Amino acid sequence: MRRFRYRGRNKRGESVSGLQEATSPDSLASHLLNTGIVPITIDEEFSQSRRGGLEQLLRRDRVTDEEILLFTRQMYSMLKAGIPIMRALAGLQQSGGNGRLATVIQSLRDNLEAGRELSQAMRLQPDVFSTLFVSLVQVGELTGRLDEVFLRLFHYMEFEHRTRRQISAALRYPSFVLVGVLIAIATVNVFVIPAFARVYKGFHTELPLLTRVLIGVSEFSVSHGPLLVAALATLIVGVGLYLRSAPGRYRWHRLKLRLPIVGDMVLKASLARFARGLSITLQSGVPVLQGMSVVGQIVDNDYIAQRVEQMRLGIERAESVLQTAATAGVFTPAVLQMIAVGEETGDLDGLMAEVADLYEREVDYGVETLGARIEPLLIMVLSLVVLVLALGVFLPIWDLGRVAMGKGG
Repeated sequence: MRRFRYRGRNKRGESVSGLQEATSPDSLASHLLNTGIVPITIDEEFSQSRRGGLEQLLRRDRVTDEEILLFTRQMYSMLKAGIPIMRALAGLQQSGGNGRLATVIQSLRDNLEAGRELSQAMRLQPDVFSTLFVSLVQVGELTGRLDEVFLRLFHYMEFEHRTRRQISAALRYPSFVLVGVLIAIATVNVFVIPAFARVYKGFHTELPLLTRVLIGVSEFSVSHGPLLVAALATLIVGVGLYLRSAPGRYRWHRLKLRLPIVGDMVLKASLARFARGLSITLQSGVPVLQGMSVVGQIVDNDYIAQRVEQMRLGIERAESVLQTAATAGVFTPAVLQMIAVGEETGDLDGLMAEVADLYEREVDYGVETLGARIEPLLIMVLSLVVLVLALGVFLPIWDLGRVAMGKGG
């Protein structure tokens, strides 16, 4: 038996988590579903006593976002062409090159042969198929429009993948620059400043304040280097563990929305996911209340997810979507007006799609201009670092030169 840590939601939509022994993730997922818990994540706990456990973890294949995107598009094409699900999955399994994806598809086929629905089979793979994915597939099965559901999922996932790729590309250059600056500062602090400090001792004169500060920092770094490295590593690990906890993750997600330059873009990206997800669920025939439960899990921000949960509870109390959205306090007046029009006309799904388009365009523009907005700040930081180092290192030399020129005169 292996030990797994799971996180999911019960029938009331409440978040639950725990530690459970099972023979495999699939068997645990089946057990959780039988007890009324929909699993979201199932992660195996690797103990130090397990021989080769670390090697197995490192070698474990993962299904990438690109592969799921391609799988979704191919499923739409095959189902649109009238190919039965079993034949479509068999063809995808033969053409897929990733061992993990082939294993997942084989699991889907086995569960279908055992009499389960496709959505039930996908729910047994929570690390591969999201809650939104499974819920919409289930709706597609009930309505007979499974091909349309896969197409909508493809467009949604394509936007998510494109946005992440653009953000990664925009942050690549600033990241390289910052790493280079940190390496340069460490090199100057450990090797350059101590050499100048030995020269300055021969001056037998009081050094400028900035120079004394730099020399003091350099001497402290050199003499306590291992301690500083250990403290930094401890801080990084501590912050990482805190951010993985529910309170830490919530506070960090709330703080991200207030960060300069990127905070507004993070908010719009989360709201775009909310609006697009709600639009897709409503267009697929999912009731608003159930759609809110699904969408709250895909906004990728715990702070926004809590606001969506508040909206769901308000709708349960017979409040309108407009009232709950206004109470949430995260939507702009223009978006609230579109929600109001959507409720009045009965076209909430269409209006939410327009809201998603609006936010997605703004996110695209924000990502495209992210590098241009970060560059001036980066230049200011680099200029300040160079100025401090230059003044601290060369001010004593300039002072000595002025003194020498005065004596020579």
